[in-house]
Amino acid sequence: MIWVNVVVQGLLVGGFYALFACGLSLMFGVMKVINLAHGDMAVVAAYAAVFLAPKLHVAEVWAFIVIVPLFALVGYLLQRTLLQKAIDRDPFTTLLVTFGLSVVIENLLLEIYSGNGQSVNIGALIAKSWQVNSIIYVSYVSLVVLGAAVVVLGALQLFLSRTSTGRLIRAVSDDREAAQLCGANYKHIFGVAAAIAFATVALAGIAYGIHTEFFPTSGGGNLLYAFEAVVIGGIGSLWGTLIGGVALGIAQEFGAHFNPAYQYLAGNILFLVVLAIRPQGLFGRKGSLNE
Repeated sequence: MIWVNVVVQGLLVGGFYALFACGLSLMFGVMKVINLAHGDMAVVAAYAAVFLAPKLHVAEVWAFIVIVPLFALVGYLLQRTLLQKAIDRDPFTTLLVTFGLSVVIENLLLEIYSGNGQSVNIGALIAKSWQVNSIIYVSYVSLVVLGAAVVVLGALQLFLSRTSTGRLIRAVSDDREAAQLCGANYKHIFGVAAAIAFATVALAGIAYGIHTEFFPTSGGGNLLYAFEAVVIGGIGSLWGTLIGGVALGIAQEFGAHFNPAYQYLAGNILFLVVLAIRPQGLFGRKGSLNE
């Protein structure tokens, strides 16, 4: 039963990683952009929830109703301006630009909020859990985050496969030049993909702020785990991102069971093993956004 609990807790942690990695996977699958500011944008979303909730006179957790659309707009505008100019040059330029954006965001947050930690307050709900038996406890918050990850990834998959805009995104992902010859405005499509990615990272940032205390420099660690989840599942595969996040969470929980110091080491070892045996990931295909 102890091992069942390890798997359950790993599954719950994996749901958070999958939600966090969703936008990273989408941006790379469509634009071949690795957004090094991805983790920092999540931290900005968490700070925004803390800042806007009193202004809107709502509980901090409900601030996502405003923050998610706001981040979608920011993502579209950022893509059509700064990121698109970097893409037009070469992939290495996008790495430099997003790294610079990450540095700017961290320093701005440090200047505004200093180094003090904060959290998104949801009251007594944070401590509530469902007791399955004497060993297994399932946190309500973690369960909601896992459910949100499944819903978001499922909705994205339906959007990409069932809507005209979604099919355009996949067409541009597969062959940008051919899609452009058919009349698709690939820059606008890139902007739509970035808007979706930023909206999902806003959700992940608020979930992170609920789950634990965050700081201006918290983005780097989250980016690493999101990147590992994407690589394990398969770059460009949305359902693969979910599986990759879950696999990473379970590996970390198994490592922590033997020694707390092994928690993140076990996840990193899994990442390296997958990278060595199957570089495109468990469900990935080279060079396309796939199911």
